Amino acid sequence: MNNLSGTTYHSPVIETHLTSPVGLLALKASSVGLTHLTVVDLQQQSSQVTPLSETSIVQKDSQQYLEQDITHAKSHIKNVQKQLDEYFSARRKSFDAPLAPKGTEFQQQVWQALAELPFGQTCSYADIASSIHRPKAVRAVGAANGANPIAIIVPCHRVIGKSGKLTGYAYGLEMKQFLLNLESQ
Repeated sequence: MNNLSGTTYHSPVIETHLTSPVGLLALKASSVGLTHLTVVDLQQQSSQVTPLSETSIVQKDSQQYLEQDITHAKSHIKNVQKQLDEYFSARRKSFDAPLAPKGTEFQQQVWQALAELPFGQTCSYADIASSIHRPKAVRAVGAANGANPIAIIVPCHRVIGKSGKLTGYAYGLEMKQFLLNLESQ
């Protein structure tokens, strides 16, 4: 299980793109951990997780990075790639890669609660709100869920409607159903 609590956000140092069964994934990492995992093209799918590009340094206002920061960030990317490959081939049921997403304290609490949700289980926004001891913050939990910068690993796809029906998902209900089906095998 990933631990987000107490993680200090560091700007991404490197980024790369991977093809996957759900489409083209963009990953960004800092020396501390993975900062972003987004789906950038749902049409570009492959049966395996495969690098589409070399890792590249994220340039921000001519910021210079220490070689050790680049090495650590590359290590995080390689680890996540391996774990995603295992996940999509039904050989992994939890992720343990270091994560370092940028978010408010409340968002971090929501994302931590999501990260603790077991493989193959679903919950509602109300369930998450209760688990973080904020039972009236259901809409805020929904907003935090929608702002999740690390798809799949912080499993926002496991949140469904209180009625048990699929609800919105940033990458579409088809991908959400695919991930839930994968996890129910």
